[in-house]
Amino acid sequence: MTKKLFGTSSERRHSEVDGQINLFNEAEHEVAQETKETPEEISVKSHKRKSKTTLEEKLKGIPVEEVPIVLQDEEQFCPECGTKLEVIGKEFIRHELEYIPAQVKVKKYYSVHYACPACKEEDIPVIIKAPKEQALIKHSLASSTAVAWTMYQKYANGLPLYRQEKDWKQYGIELTRNTLAHWVIYCAMHYFKPMYDYFHRKLLQRKFIMADETRIQVLNEKDRKAETDSFMWLYRSGEDGLEKIILYEYSQTRSGEHAATFLKGFQGYLACDGYQGYNKVPDIKRCCCWAHVRRYMIDAVPKGHQYDYSNPAVQGVEFCNRLFQYEDSFKKKGYSHEKIKEMRLQKEKPILEAFWSWIENQHPVRNSRMDKAVQYVVNRRPYLETYLEDGRCSFSNNLSENAIRPFTVGRKNWLFSDSTAGAEASAIVYSMVEIAKANNLNIYKYLEYLLRKRPSEEMSDLELENLAPWNKETMEQCSQ
Repeated sequence: MTKKLFGTSSERRHSEVDGQINLFNEAEHEVAQETKETPEEISVKSHKRKSKTTLEEKLKGIPVEEVPIVLQDEEQFCPECGTKLEVIGKEFIRHELEYIPAQVKVKKYYSVHYACPACKEEDIPVIIKAPKEQALIKHSLASSTAVAWTMYQKYANGLPLYRQEKDWKQYGIELTRNTLAHWVIYCAMHYFKPMYDYFHRKLLQRKFIMADETRIQVLNEKDRKAETDSFMWLYRSGEDGLEKIILYEYSQTRSGEHAATFLKGFQGYLACDGYQGYNKVPDIKRCCCWAHVRRYMIDAVPKGHQYDYSNPAVQGVEFCNRLFQYEDSFKKKGYSHEKIKEMRLQKEKPILEAFWSWIENQHPVRNSRMDKAVQYVVNRRPYLETYLEDGRCSFSNNLSENAIRPFTVGRKNWLFSDSTAGAEASAIVYSMVEIAKANNLNIYKYLEYLLRKRPSEEMSDLELENLAPWNKETMEQCSQ
């Protein structure tokens, strides 16, 4: 318990300790020690420093205003002869970042009426009215910019609606949190839902999907107590090099039937954690996450024994570390998917075989942390080897965990959803936010862009594709 409360939660892999023999290269280490020609020579491990971001790169894309510093009119005369001075050049002094506070204004829309003067003289009344633009939400002050900003503040910045209510008051307009919630739910279900369903259809056509889930509290669920846990599921495209799709889905329970329903029609590789509920998804090949294996092994390491290589848990961590090191090197070298598969079979499969042999010889104390780690690995062995079949299979489920983290961070601020409609709307808006972020778009601009274009169920897939984050026009409109 003390370790859980006060110990480090980082899973960063550390380099070997000076003088400590590595589990995997003991023989090479000993040979190197025996063949040293100059014992006094000190070798320093090579490393690459991250280049510093220049000021020009930081300010890229931000409007620039030049502020000339000039002499007063009465000072623009030569002190020697009194002749009027002329400008011969300028010298740069400094940069300053100026903040322009947000402001609100009210737009009044009028339909202009037209009449024909010639027909009027003939006593033939001809009056034509300009077509009325449909409101974003009928009988509401809502605009695409106001709703997009409300969504951006809550789902990208984690600012609850009750705090936004105070923020709007500072701008001079009183908008209750109920009004803001109505804006979010209405626009999510009417304008974002068609895009969400389109992304869902595209995701099911892929061959590589990743999934994760986390808890959410919904206060008003039918026949359920407010304290009962509900769940938010995360599904995203895998490492296949295609457009990035990230979708959230709300459900009342953690039953694997929800995953089976959402992924109905998908046939391919599903990367996920060890939760057995994913076994209910038919026609898939599961790829279990090695980061979870390593996490179980780390939890089993006794405090203060992180570098005790005689400890079985430390040895298990070292097996995982070596696999992760190979995976990192493959990505840094930019290997193709075919090359990654080849190198996995060549470099990682022997380590896996040694790992399974080592696991079989482990007999930890029953119900200990090490026992739980061993049982976790043994029960998921077939799924932990699936990634060897294709270089596009994910070695870990870290991408899914990274995609669901914004939700878990936001949850610490807004704590719960009031209704199932709110939870469903949150899932849809979070999906739009994370898709925009994954495809390097400005999140607010993309939300406002969709609300301005107003996707609908009547649109064809081709029309919806034109509103996707990877569409050329969309990228131009919503770039950072």
